[in-house]
Amino acid sequence: MYRRIVLAYDGTRAGREALRQGTDLAILCKAQVYLLAVVAHELGVALAEAAAPSDLPEREYQEVRRVLAAGAEELRRAGLAVETRLRTGNPAEEIGRMAHEVAADLIVVGHREQSALARWWHGSVGASLLAHAPCSLLVAVSDAVPAR
Repeated sequence: MYRRIVLAYDGTRAGREALRQGTDLAILCKAQVYLLAVVAHELGVALAEAAAPSDLPEREYQEVRRVLAAGAEELRRAGLAVETRLRTGNPAEEIGRMAHEVAADLIVVGHREQSALARWWHGSVGASLLAHAPCSLLVAVSDAVPAR
């Protein structure tokens, strides 16, 4: 059913749930997994860096690389073939672009509960992906998420 899965991963609780569900599906389908992390730089951070450069962006990349490597190791321990990718930009656009590039059959992302204001300000990656995804989309929701 699914031969190539793009799994968006950031190490958060929602990301770990996406990794768990994506791993289970990939094992069942014997799929190739592309583990993707996207660093989304806010405009304010970019402007501050231009005015007074620091090592913050490099530290952020190092942390994301560490999280990505840990996620890839977990997938490999489960017996899966995995490739990792690190991108910068709008998460929904980059996830959709990656899925298109590797001809993915499925994208797996985590669900993070947000306030209405946060959703308005930052948008929802899952909802935005509907406009960018060239394939099916699984939004992994943790069993631990409280019911409304």
